[in-house]
Amino acid sequence: MKALRDTFKEISHYPSAIVGSLLILLLVALTIYTMITIPYKEAIRLWRASEDVVYKNPKNAPPEWFNRFSKKQLPVSFAVVAGEDEGFTKVTTPRANGSTIEYEYTYNFAADDYPQEMFLYITSKYKTKNPFVAVTLINPDGEEIKIVDVGTAARTIYRFSQDDKLLTRLNRLHGRKVQNAMTGIYSELKSDPSVLNRGDYTLKIIATTFEPESDVNIEFVQHGQVAGLFGTDHLRRDLTTAMLWGAPIALAFGLVAAVGTSVLSMLIAAFGTWYGGWVDELIQRITEVNMVLPYFSILIMVGTFYSRSIWVLLVVTVALGIFTGTIKTDRAIFLQVKESTYIEAAKAYGAGNGRVIMRYMIPRIVPLLIPGLVSAVPAYVFLEASLAILGLGDPTIPTWGKIIDDARTQGALYQGWFYWILEPSIFLMITGLGFAMLGFALDRIFNPRLRGM
Repeated sequence: MKALRDTFKEISHYPSAIVGSLLILLLVALTIYTMITIPYKEAIRLWRASEDVVYKNPKNAPPEWFNRFSKKQLPVSFAVVAGEDEGFTKVTTPRANGSTIEYEYTYNFAADDYPQEMFLYITSKYKTKNPFVAVTLINPDGEEIKIVDVGTAARTIYRFSQDDKLLTRLNRLHGRKVQNAMTGIYSELKSDPSVLNRGDYTLKIIATTFEPESDVNIEFVQHGQVAGLFGTDHLRRDLTTAMLWGAPIALAFGLVAAVGTSVLSMLIAAFGTWYGGWVDELIQRITEVNMVLPYFSILIMVGTFYSRSIWVLLVVTVALGIFTGTIKTDRAIFLQVKESTYIEAAKAYGAGNGRVIMRYMIPRIVPLLIPGLVSAVPAYVFLEASLAILGLGDPTIPTWGKIIDDARTQGALYQGWFYWILEPSIFLMITGLGFAMLGFALDRIFNPRLRGM
């Protein structure tokens, strides 16, 4: 405990170690929060992007907080359900053979551009006679725009921009041909060129049912040009899931690979040094052969021809990372430790080979192992991200590298979707910076030769 307290005291003298530790603690806290709030199975479900998951999200939309740094305020996405969300009222009036259901929702439109699209998701409950729905929209000038009159099925999806009849009515109201339904709805009538009509819009829907037990539920969705905390991608997936889950996956891959390779290399070097002879020779020859193998190329071959599972790649990474120059470095230290007087004393007292290695040799090298282990974590994090960027990442798992790969293949830089690449890149840099700063400080603490530098 005293040694641990002394180590923390030493760390407190290095500002870089404090900053690095804080960054790592933030990543750990983010990991814990993510795993509690978004369980792994739920994250996979969200990442697979089925229509029932992504229907509320616009395509390729930057985060909502972009509006805080832009003079041009882009429309924000939203989704409201009648009778459940505040402001979207649902009033049912019974009739002899059915009922009349009135819906009303007023919202403010104050953006400097048009939304991508609007939808009505209509769910009807009936036996033989399907309900009838009439939809109108009142703009800030009090003008009433007829949207659609339609008989509904059990589930009806009405997309404003795909209704040619609505576009024809909007052209007639404006006295000219408008670009699309969104331009026609959110522009001042008769304006040429189109001028945004900001203010309160009221959506009114009247549903008529023809059976006593019949009912209609409506969800109104607007796809704006910004959405969520981290934006959306080409499949309309909310990038929040991948950004949050990128932290636990990156830390798990980096820590397991770093700890696995460092500890196994140390153990193999210790046993080879102690037993010597053909055991040590075999370990050294395997190490020398492994050191000349194309490490990254082998991982690419595994990902291309065998499996892109992140756990398979992790096992291969650890296997290839054991017999490296670290074994030779550890062996040089163990050769000195082996000749120490306390090792001779332990042998004289009858200590077995395993006890000498585990209790007397390895503890001497652990302080030197820790800085290298910490510094190795970001290297493995970037390795996993690099494989993903090359298209060899696990397609079923949301990771930072996978986000960058999707952005690259979809031409994010050419389309101006910089958020798509910058967000995961910043998280990767923060991870690398945190472990690197702490690792350099620990190297100074445990290596006396570096303290004065």
